[in-house]
Amino acid sequence: MSNSNASATTPIDVAIIGGGQSALAAAYFLRRAGISYMVLDDQPAAGGAWQHTWDSLHLFSPAQWSSLPGWLMPPASEQYPSRDHVLRYLTEYEKRYEIPVQRPVDVTSVARRDAGLLVSTDKGEWLAKAVVSATGTWGRPYIPDYPGQASFEGEQLHSAHYRNPEGFRGKNVLVVGGGNSGAQILAELSQVCHTTWVTLEEPTFLPDDVDGRVLFERATARWKARAEGRPDPAPTGGLGDVVMVPPVREARGRGVLRSERPFSHFAVDGVVWQDGSHSHVDAMIWCTGFRPALEHLRPLHVLNDAGRVDVLDGRAVQEPRLWLVGYGEWCGFASATLIGVMRTARSAATQIDQYLNTLKE
Repeated sequence: MSNSNASATTPIDVAIIGGGQSALAAAYFLRRAGISYMVLDDQPAAGGAWQHTWDSLHLFSPAQWSSLPGWLMPPASEQYPSRDHVLRYLTEYEKRYEIPVQRPVDVTSVARRDAGLLVSTDKGEWLAKAVVSATGTWGRPYIPDYPGQASFEGEQLHSAHYRNPEGFRGKNVLVVGGGNSGAQILAELSQVCHTTWVTLEEPTFLPDDVDGRVLFERATARWKARAEGRPDPAPTGGLGDVVMVPPVREARGRGVLRSERPFSHFAVDGVVWQDGSHSHVDAMIWCTGFRPALEHLRPLHVLNDAGRVDVLDGRAVQEPRLWLVGYGEWCGFASATLIGVMRTARSAATQIDQYLNTLKE
């Protein structure tokens, strides 16, 4: 789009904001319903947040259990597909379904207009009858506050920006966070440097034979029970517990999967523990999760105190022309996972179809 008409407003039925797996799933179902839409992605290439994960990341479900609607992820050479395998799949998926994507387009705001929602970007404006927000959480890494943090002179890095262990060889590194990213990054780093794993409580390790597929089946059973008003049938173990993928099992074999409870505060050159003892630390890697990236929705005044949007079946309660897909459990069960996003994306497309039909009446 040339600068001369960058100020023009393009009318469209549906704008999908974001270009990752959730956006692609929503696009698939809108396409199938014959609805015209445009995907606005702020990334330089296909693949969403997968472009930014650490180099050695693998899924913890086999390929056929990690697929988007319509096309099974091709089998990987390894049991659990690599980051590069997933990136190739998402890139090919876009091509296969001829998904119309504009990138890189930075959506700055979504605002109410009588005729729809005005989506303003650095490349012009779109006036959409409906908007699907699918920006995920990668853009908002969360780091908790600890006393003395600003005085710490070592390196601090969130898992969102960690790529590989090369820069940490021989250093003293604290890995903070008890989920899968903490366990996997610790497993990798502990081969080349002195690591300490800090978690709020003892991490929950799943049995070796439980992977993402089993977790998904359990979560589905829980979802069905909830929908039918039955008591929760699931054994303990949820999507946040540590899956014993091969590198984590290997780290267990080396005896490094031990974790410490949180330190009390930072010192200039390290941390001070609850008992007053001091550890020298060169680098901290925060595997402390993410918050939903929803800044663009601020002009709608739909964000609640938790920084989320109140939704009913994925549709914003305070703005019925807005749907949210793929941010986590509050958007729909397992909706931040590759296979789990299918249900919420299909539901959003069905509702959007019904809504657009009411406008024609």
